[in-house]
Amino acid sequence: MFDVSFSELMLIGVIALIVIGPERLPKVARTIGHLLGRAQRYVNEVKSDIQKEMDLKEIGDIKHQMEDAARSVQSSMTSSVDDLKNAVTQPSQALKDTLDQARQALDPLPGATPEAPRTDTAGAPAAVKAPEPDPAPASRPAPAPTESSH
Repeated sequence: MFDVSFSELMLIGVIALIVIGPERLPKVARTIGHLLGRAQRYVNEVKSDIQKEMDLKEIGDIKHQMEDAARSVQSSMTSSVDDLKNAVTQPSQALKDTLDQARQALDPLPGATPEAPRTDTAGAPAAVKAPEPDPAPASRPAPAPTESSH
């Protein structure tokens, strides 16, 4: 702090002994020692306060960095979840579309009356039979027997 050598301190001590006198010198030296101790404690307190402020600033900076990292992780997780949802939704939507197309293909033509589903006696859907051919129209005469020679 101060660049004071031992010889300079001896010179100050001798001058103080002459000016103050041998009777009051110990009391003055003690008082000066207490004042220097208080000054040193005050300087140390100021240093520690400054250090605490610097630490708080560093902690604040670290806090901001952690918050930024947390936001980054959150956005990354959100995008990953969205990608996963899309990966699951697209095939399921394609399957639904295919099933809808198949239903439409199996549905009766528009304007035709839909038939109620057939069920067997147990309530399960009955096997679908092919439609029976129309009987021969009654207006046609039956073919005449021909004579054949045997």
